[in-house]
Amino acid sequence: MSSEGAKTFTRAEVAKHNTNKDTWLLIHNNVYDVTAFLNEHPGGEEVLIEQAGKDATENFEDVGHSNDARDMMKKYKIGELVESERTSVAQKSEPTWGAEQQNDESSVKSWLLPLVLCLVATLFYKFFFGGAKQ
Repeated sequence: MSSEGAKTFTRAEVAKHNTNKDTWLLIHNNVYDVTAFLNEHPGGEEVLIEQAGKDATENFEDVGHSNDARDMMKKYKIGELVESERTSVAQKSEPTWGAEQQNDESSVKSWLLPLVLCLVATLFYKFFFGGAKQ
């Protein structure tokens, strides 16, 4: 599934680029030259240098990078891993915490039960303690 005309590299070739002056990473079978990004990386350059020359897919996904970070990666892509050395790691997406995940039924239940309990408590109080005064 390599892109037409994309340059391919072996893991051995990527492994040679493992210094702070020449930093390549493998992420999802794509090769990235992140040397120019070292000083800009929000997590610090150390985390990138630690993964230099290696497959950083699992570490990249474990951190939970945003969609913006994934888009930013495109400009550092220099090629792909050769077909025979590729691995399969599921790509995670940025979680969405919006209200659209909550369905209407659960929002009705969240206020309906307290309302019914308050109504029952009020009627109970009125019936037992609110009798006619003498």
